[in-house]
Amino acid sequence: MATQTSDLLAAAAPRTVAVVRAITDDQLDLPTPCREYAVRDLLNHLYEVVVNFQTLAARKPVAWADKPDHLVEGWRDQFAVQARRLIEAWSDPASEQGVSPGMGMPQSVVGGMALLDLTVHGWDLAVATGQEYEPAPEALPALQELTGQLAPQARQMGVFAEPVAVDAALPDLPRLLALTGRDPAWSSPTR
Repeated sequence: MATQTSDLLAAAAPRTVAVVRAITDDQLDLPTPCREYAVRDLLNHLYEVVVNFQTLAARKPVAWADKPDHLVEGWRDQFAVQARRLIEAWSDPASEQGVSPGMGMPQSVVGGMALLDLTVHGWDLAVATGQEYEPAPEALPALQELTGQLAPQARQMGVFAEPVAVDAALPDLPRLLALTGRDPAWSSPTR
């Protein structure tokens, strides 16, 4: 069985998995558009997202304070496995029902947050490592709406930076990135 969240995750995850698989060990210390994260840090964060949001799909709380290094032997393959498990976790119709006890918001919003992280951090990692990134086009309208909804609180919490001014005629991805406080024209100063 599938849900809207799992369908969108299934469209988006392989694109981010491809980026992760192509990152070389010598790129792990490169900067990313997330000012406080090098590639290694962002990979570890994204790994936590795909694992923890599986638990959140089951409406259980997670411990975000644990920060293990996931970049151990076979980490690229393991990320792909965990991304598949994320999709499976959100395919249960119960995953989108009610309020998340771990996050205190509707489960559908929590699922959208996983999709947002996969998409935006997929772009972050791609641009940081000189890769092309094409998001799942079917996910972008939902992500625009979700980001607009979450942006005020996300800015207060320091999750999003202030929005970047961009031309409204730009495609969906640059406008989404700008809404999260990213400069869509960002490029690595060290590549």
